[in-house]
Amino acid sequence: MLGCWRAASAIAAGSGRWAGCLRGRRRLYMAKSKFEYVRDFETDDTCLPNCWIVVRLDGRNFHRFSEQHEFKKPNDDRALQLMTKCAQTVMQELEDIAIAYGQSDEYSFVFKKKSRWFKRRASKFMTHVVSQFASSYVFYWKDYFKDRQLLYPPGFDGRIVLYPSNQNLKDYLSWRQADCHINNLYNTVFWMLVQRSGLTPVQAQERLQGTLAGDKNEILFSEFNINYNNEPLMYRKGTVLIWQKTNEVMTKKIKLPKEAKEKEVEVTRTRTKVVPLHCDIIGDQFWEEYPEILAED
Repeated sequence: MLGCWRAASAIAAGSGRWAGCLRGRRRLYMAKSKFEYVRDFETDDTCLPNCWIVVRLDGRNFHRFSEQHEFKKPNDDRALQLMTKCAQTVMQELEDIAIAYGQSDEYSFVFKKKSRWFKRRASKFMTHVVSQFASSYVFYWKDYFKDRQLLYPPGFDGRIVLYPSNQNLKDYLSWRQADCHINNLYNTVFWMLVQRSGLTPVQAQERLQGTLAGDKNEILFSEFNINYNNEPLMYRKGTVLIWQKTNEVMTKKIKLPKEAKEKEVEVTRTRTKVVPLHCDIIGDQFWEEYPEILAED
């Protein structure tokens, strides 16, 4: 009784020590309650060690979303730049991401092989990435679509895949970039046929059925005077996000000895930032230029 009275008196007096003690006891009591057995229903979703963890997210029903918000076809710079901004935000929040790659309405985030983030629980990786990305998309929308109101919240889904070797990871990213090229070439020709030749979407689809890459390039060049190789790299190659050290020049006020007034001086600081690149990642040149991406630690 005396101990309880002292505890009550301490709490009444605002003692954080006793309040924390009682909260700790309450948590301990709850952890050992008769309801604790429900934790046995939780599945173990720990990712295998020494594997690259890739979280890929895709826009849910983005075909409808892009039509409702009148995205420009075949590529809308605002939409692509907004996706990249969201991906940069994810990387800045979750620093265990070694590299990210995005195109259209998808982004892949590669976590380091040695990452111990949230004990490598797959559900934590996926939910944190998708929720951070989706909330950033809504938050930054007005910065890229200044004259277009967001009509409804966008949705994104995610999946997790593990890759045990560096070559597996490189092949995965190469696959996504190859997919970017294939889709963008098709969409570029398709929308030229619709917008400039006056074909209906069905007619354009029939025109392109069974054509190869060379055929599509020929249509673009002969009918629309477009050399596909001159299209922006962001469209053809997608966007790669990596960490890079950059020098920032700042103006700082300092007070020198024996001087009454402060003096402005320029100070150079080195910071690590998430930098977007539009380049080829299928060949060896990129990986030779940035070997730290695949480094063990």
